[in-house]
Amino acid sequence: MPRGSLIRVTAIGSRSPAELLAGLRGRRHATDPVTHVEHLAARQGTYVDWPAWAPAEVVDAFVRAGVRRPWAHQIAAAQSAWDGDSVIIATGTASGKSLAYQLPVLTKLLADPRATALYLTPTKALAADQLRAITGLELPGVRAAGYDGDTPTDERDWVRAHSRFVFSNPDMIHRSLLPGHTRWQSFLRRLTFVVVDECHSYRGVFGSHVAAVLRRLRRVCARYGSEPVFICASATVSEPAVSAQRLTGLPAVAVTDDASPRGATTFVLWEPPLGAADGENGAPVRRAAVAEVSDLLTDLVLAGSRTLAFVRSRRSAEMVAMSTQRSLSEVAPELAGKVAAYRAGYLSDERRAIERALRSGELLGVAATNALELGVDVTGLDAVLLAGYPGRLASLWQQAGRAGRAGRDALAVLVARDDPLDTYLVHHPEAIFGRPVEATVLDPTNPYVLGPQLCCAAAELPLTKADVELFGGDPAEHVLAALVEAGLLRTRPTGWYWTSRQRPDADIRGTGGEPVVVVEAGTGRLLGTVDAGASHSTVHQGAVYIHRGEVYLVDEFDLEESTALVHAEDPDWTTHARDITDVAMVEKLVESEYGPVTLGLAIVDVTSQVVSYLRRRLPGGEVLDETPLDLPERQLRTVAVYYTVDPAAMTAAGLVERHFPGALHAAEHAAIGLLPLVASCDRWDIGGLSTAAHPDTGLPTVFVYDGHQGGAGFAERGYTAAEHWLRATREAILSCGCDVGCPSCVQSPKCGNGNEPLDKAGAVALLTLILDALPG
Repeated sequence: MPRGSLIRVTAIGSRSPAELLAGLRGRRHATDPVTHVEHLAARQGTYVDWPAWAPAEVVDAFVRAGVRRPWAHQIAAAQSAWDGDSVIIATGTASGKSLAYQLPVLTKLLADPRATALYLTPTKALAADQLRAITGLELPGVRAAGYDGDTPTDERDWVRAHSRFVFSNPDMIHRSLLPGHTRWQSFLRRLTFVVVDECHSYRGVFGSHVAAVLRRLRRVCARYGSEPVFICASATVSEPAVSAQRLTGLPAVAVTDDASPRGATTFVLWEPPLGAADGENGAPVRRAAVAEVSDLLTDLVLAGSRTLAFVRSRRSAEMVAMSTQRSLSEVAPELAGKVAAYRAGYLSDERRAIERALRSGELLGVAATNALELGVDVTGLDAVLLAGYPGRLASLWQQAGRAGRAGRDALAVLVARDDPLDTYLVHHPEAIFGRPVEATVLDPTNPYVLGPQLCCAAAELPLTKADVELFGGDPAEHVLAALVEAGLLRTRPTGWYWTSRQRPDADIRGTGGEPVVVVEAGTGRLLGTVDAGASHSTVHQGAVYIHRGEVYLVDEFDLEESTALVHAEDPDWTTHARDITDVAMVEKLVESEYGPVTLGLAIVDVTSQVVSYLRRRLPGGEVLDETPLDLPERQLRTVAVYYTVDPAAMTAAGLVERHFPGALHAAEHAAIGLLPLVASCDRWDIGGLSTAAHPDTGLPTVFVYDGHQGGAGFAERGYTAAEHWLRATREAILSCGCDVGCPSCVQSPKCGNGNEPLDKAGAVALLTLILDALPG
């Protein structure tokens, strides 16, 4: 059935998107914050008949659920899967992709009482949502069940023994099902379909790990005599068949023509105004996107519009919800309790409670991270607010598409952050509305992924020559040789064997280890978790930590126990971690010279260390003081795109030598901000370094590197699209209205040097020199 058809939210607002927008603009700033309005026309649906192979009981169940006739793309994908071809359906949000897998899977389960099926999704919430939809069809004998980290042990035993349709995630397949495949052999022997939902989210290192997990699943299935058909569902992506094959290792039929009806959408680009200079370096500061979104969410809830506000971080979700509740309590106290935050890191009971309130319509406004972008589906929303560009067009359309999901006209507002990419996009709407979405970037042959994954595979079943091809051919062969040399695997005439009695492991989320648990010191109450990779900068001693609207201070950060102890406090300041970074070249992969400019790609070692934190006063952001921290260095071997420039050419371009560091630093910051324009990454997935004389090149050099072990493919995209990437970087700096540089162009929120030195004019001159040298 169309996703979310069992979750009806009746809208209470009656204003059109145009009326809502007029109200928002009328109460804002002295200057109009709207830079562009795009009207996306409504679309009629194309319906087709149910296929002849679909049994009456399945069709009747869909009809009872409100699906009288399917759309053309649903049946095109379902037919390919029924014919035995792996398929990817890549159509828009709310286009009913679920029916494309539900129809063939349920038909097979009813026709063959021994058949089984597996559904995988990156989030527990979406798996639970889809499980509810299947259960609601009330088809006898399907025995659908969830299997995730929240499933109690006794229920797991029942699922293994009795469930025919298991709803899970790649993490559980990796950590539980595959290591214990002998206990799942009955299920695996009869496995006919594997559904991989929201597969566009499997990108970078996480996507590379999931690709290996799916290959491990395929080889274990083959061991028990099954060869399941894979059905992938994705938001619109470029080259979907290529993406699906890279993910599963199987050729896939792509279904991309969206035949679903759609209400009209008014899509607004909104830029908060520049305000007064900040207290740190005198640069003007644009009003924060989260503050702007809080005001907009308040107005929309007051107008009776069901609204979802997407923000970039867990902390921002809490701040938007808190601020909106505070504003509503002053003007409409009865509405303050109808706004909530939703983010990863909540305990499972908390997440389920919020999801129930959202489904029931008890909540009118929700501030969410992308945990809800891929989470519970709702219909009938009037508006979506985006606090900053989400990093990829696929995510932007996924989030914006949450509004108007019942065929209603909708309002979507992208509020620009103080960020070079956001600045560029709100002034270049053609980069959003006239551009295809990105291809999914992942590399299944990344040696830092293949190594632990091949160890896991060998522990499950000895690896054979045939498996080498399954895992990538020559790259896998090289990694196997290294594993044998390291003593992790041993080779025999029959293949490669795991040498230890302990089970190998791989961190498929790329978080850098086990999550850090956050515990209230006075009560011992578990508040939530923080990814290991982010822990040094978010729960260091003295950090401000927000959970469900409550503010805490970190008393102790225990690295060995992965625990942060906190106590409740509500200071009038927040904290910002600072770090130092060093980049050393290990191996040049490719290098091209263009006169005074050299552009290259290299394997590098990145050493970073969080060394202190700033306290910033709220709400202005001025720095109160800086406190040193004693945290260990972190090492990362990854891939970087880099360029060097002849100092004589820089001087000829009008740059004074003492200004070289500021020009390079400003260009580096802006380039990091703009890389997501050409690669399917977020600026937090990447890092950078600039220096007027790097030890490995002897020249002024800028590095931009992948922030994941072994690389994630982002730097390679920067290298291949360097001219487009750096031209957009220069354009973003030029289009910013500040005089000397600000967070919208050359300042960075994660700069370890406190955004010093920076030379905006020098960055423009440097980038002009580079672009004149590069082939157009």
